[in-house]
Amino acid sequence: QVQLVESGGGLVQAGGSLRLSCAASGRTFSSLGMGWFRQPPGKEREFVAAISISGRRTNYGDSVKGRFTISRDNAKNTVYLQMDSLKPEDTAVYYCAARDVLSSDNVYGYGYDYWGQGTQVTVSS
Repeated sequence: QVQLVESGGGLVQAGGSLRLSCAASGRTFSSLGMGWFRQPPGKEREFVAAISISGRRTNYGDSVKGRFTISRDNAKNTVYLQMDSLKPEDTAVYYCAARDVLSSDNVYGYGYDYWGQGTQVTVSS
């Protein structure tokens, strides 16, 4: 079983930045593909970003490309989401997710097995 704990959410003005962190435990972190998803108020959960086990491959949802950056530190068992140029429409609960990928260095926008509890990000206009 994998445990994921997010941190770093909060209230920020439009145009500002936040960095989310997600600490993982319970499994060899370097065998986990990692991703971030979000659920805006009254809407379905959507894909934000994903990163491969090496960190060399990343993928982003269209609405965040060029503004958000996903990264990971395998020595710290942590994945990050740097969010810049935030917009009010980025307001959502952000979830960290993990999936077992063994040695595959692909990135995945689906098929995640483990989820964190979520952290609220609110962007004011």
